Amino acid sequence: MKIGIAISAICLLAVQLFAAEPPQIVAHRGLLHHAPENTLANFRACLELRLGFEFDVENTKDGHLVCIHDDTFDRTTNGTGKVVDLTLEEIRRLDAGSWFHPKFSGEKVPTIDEVLELVAEYQQHDVLIAVDLKSEGVEQEVVRLAENHKVLHNLLFIGRTISEPKVRNQLRIASKNAHTAAVANNTEEFPKALAAANADWVYFRYLPPKGQMEAVRSEGKRAFIAGTTVSGNVPENWQHAVNVGIDGILTDYPFELAAILRKQE
Repeated sequence: MKIGIAISAICLLAVQLFAAEPPQIVAHRGLLHHAPENTLANFRACLELRLGFEFDVENTKDGHLVCIHDDTFDRTTNGTGKVVDLTLEEIRRLDAGSWFHPKFSGEKVPTIDEVLELVAEYQQHDVLIAVDLKSEGVEQEVVRLAENHKVLHNLLFIGRTISEPKVRNQLRIASKNAHTAAVANNTEEFPKALAAANADWVYFRYLPPKGQMEAVRSEGKRAFIAGTTVSGNVPENWQHAVNVGIDGILTDYPFELAAILRKQE
């Protein structure tokens, strides 16, 4: 009986210590308010500041992978039309920076290979990079590129990954070391997300209670939170996420979140 109690106490202590680690900050599309989103200039700034970031994956007409959030160029470049209708050579002629500010004129839509090469330059930094897979059938290629640059361990696959088991399966076929998440949009969906095959992370779109976080830990999984509960400048919600032991927070306000975390060190 005493041995059983001791083991339970040790397990509880392990959960508490694991949960005590501060969450990793993931800047949504990079530093949205300070540089043009989804560009190398933006991502380099994140990495210099020891911040993770989230980026998007789209497919070109000729089968190359590029980093852009929308399926068109209209909002974030000086071009128009759909990403899938242009070749990589045509896309590279576009300006992806001057729409934000003239000082970023000439910034290009990066390839996924360039983004991962940049991450590899900062191997000494412990950052979490969230990969939003928007196009279909790109799982094997993204994993291959990540392995080539030795950064697969930094990546968490989201986007279509969180809701489509077939995408998680393809990622795990590509590499058993690929980190994937399954979504819980609300507390009722939590058990399914926790039990999701080929997912080692739970992707919360609400503020989970501590009991659910303890369940995540007991399954040997990790937790990521995104969406309206944490994307804005919401200190109370961030604090809840910290208190329950969330591992990664995706937000549009990474500097403000970082300031809160520094105060608690």
